[in-house]
Amino acid sequence: MKKVWVAGHNGMVGSSIYRNLKASGLVKIITISKSRLNLLDQNAVLRFLKEKKPDEVILAAAKVGGIHANNSYPANFIFENLQIELNIIHCSHLCDVQKLLFLGSSCIYPRDAVQPICEKELLSGKLEKTNEPYAIAKIAGIKMCESYNRQYNRDYRSLMPTNLYGPGDNFNFPNSHVIPALIRKIHEAKINNKKQVVIWGSGKPLREFLYVDDLARASLFIHNLDEKVYKLATDDMLSHINVGSGDELSIKQLAHLLKITVNYDGDLFFDINQPDGTPRKLLDSSKLISLGWKRSVELEIGLKWTYSWFLKNLHKFN
Repeated sequence: MKKVWVAGHNGMVGSSIYRNLKASGLVKIITISKSRLNLLDQNAVLRFLKEKKPDEVILAAAKVGGIHANNSYPANFIFENLQIELNIIHCSHLCDVQKLLFLGSSCIYPRDAVQPICEKELLSGKLEKTNEPYAIAKIAGIKMCESYNRQYNRDYRSLMPTNLYGPGDNFNFPNSHVIPALIRKIHEAKINNKKQVVIWGSGKPLREFLYVDDLARASLFIHNLDEKVYKLATDDMLSHINVGSGDELSIKQLAHLLKITVNYDGDLFFDINQPDGTPRKLLDSSKLISLGWKRSVELEIGLKWTYSWFLKNLHKFN
């Protein structure tokens, strides 16, 4: 059995990848919690890799957060994400790990990228101001993978997901993304009999959302794809692949859908004095689809499953 280290296995994405890998029964999975391994410490990461000797690495570890967190802690987001990527990718190379999958984010693309956004839009314009430090860190991760492939003939791949949601998400204010933030806001308004929920921004921005288990399946699909097939679909210096649902809706439409999901009968108020972020962000996932992958979870169903998970795990959130 080959050994695969899933870095970040306790996060939303990493835990979903872990569950899917475990269900396959085809690999030995290596995991370690961040309390036992500081991914910001390169020497510690190198020692861990030398000891465990994984055959492959899936890099799902990252510092993540919504628009408020990204805007409030830009130094933390660029430093920690760069450090995690530098340590894991470089130390994987030093320990002769030939195969690695790096998971990024759709925020790597310019704010005003041509929609739907195809892979070649990378570095074609200015980034969205509110999450530029995080985006630059993720772009660096892609370029690290490409550089090690070019210089050392490694097989390091990159997958760029759209906005994610699902079990294991962060529902703690103020660092949560839009879906968990709205679920919690609307749920708390419901149980506290509040007549109104205040939502940041105009509600006009358009977004695409992907259920986390669909990303996990896409990740393993790309990770296990024949190397020749992957190289034919990509380029040495444009090697990342998008993964999205193909559907988009406005934040206002999303909020009303969640109002139904939570069964809340109050009003929604959109605060136009708060930032909207990127006006539209829809990925072109045609490359991934042409390789044989397709999503399986519709948004309405995924939101119900996510809300159900939230209710079962309320005790975890402050």
